[in-house]
Amino acid sequence: MKIALEPIEVSCPEAEIYNRLLQLDAKHILELGCGSATITRDIATTGRDRRITALEVDEIAHDKNLQITDLPNVTFGLAGAQAIPLENASVDVVLMFKSLHHVPHDQMDVAMREIHRVLRPGGMAYISEPIFAGAFNEILRLFHDESQVREAAFRAVKKAVDEGLFELVGQTFFNAPGQFESFADFEERILKATHTRHNLSDEVYARVKQRFEQHLGADGACFLQPVRVDLLRRPR
Repeated sequence: MKIALEPIEVSCPEAEIYNRLLQLDAKHILELGCGSATITRDIATTGRDRRITALEVDEIAHDKNLQITDLPNVTFGLAGAQAIPLENASVDVVLMFKSLHHVPHDQMDVAMREIHRVLRPGGMAYISEPIFAGAFNEILRLFHDESQVREAAFRAVKKAVDEGLFELVGQTFFNAPGQFESFADFEERILKATHTRHNLSDEVYARVKQRFEQHLGADGACFLQPVRVDLLRRPR
């Protein structure tokens, strides 16, 4: 298994990746760390006969998700990957979109065992993690260096495969496009994210703003975020 790959030649929205790698119709899908439920909505409103359990640990995001009334096939819950409130072997597909590295470091192995527990034999786990490289991450590094937690997330996945909890079906590396209309948009979506508290000094804030604005153009600031997908299967 590789933690990163250079160069990455494929650039596309992540939906193209998970729709290519997974069969989601007629499945019970568990999404761990659903955030604002943007991807949840996309999955729930396409295909057929999809039942989704979408869990989130951030209480603010979860409370907002509970106000969603037009996704009858989605059940929102307040829980983390290290303590999944579902029965053994009750899920066909587990999805983690850039959320494993947010699990507390000492609970990542527990989370992988929980994913194994709730998956049916032959069930698939799709774990996408951002690679700490590229222009966007250089901005992030100024106030929130996630390199160590992302490495820890990779080690947890690799350990779970090495110990036989999962079979590695394959790894996919791609660049996910990301766009911000302005620094105010970046501040709202990144600096004020409720799942992580960022307390920037005036000096650091000014440095982040200056570095971000170097990427601003007529269409805002556009970044390519390198991402790794580890596709796993629970052995039958």
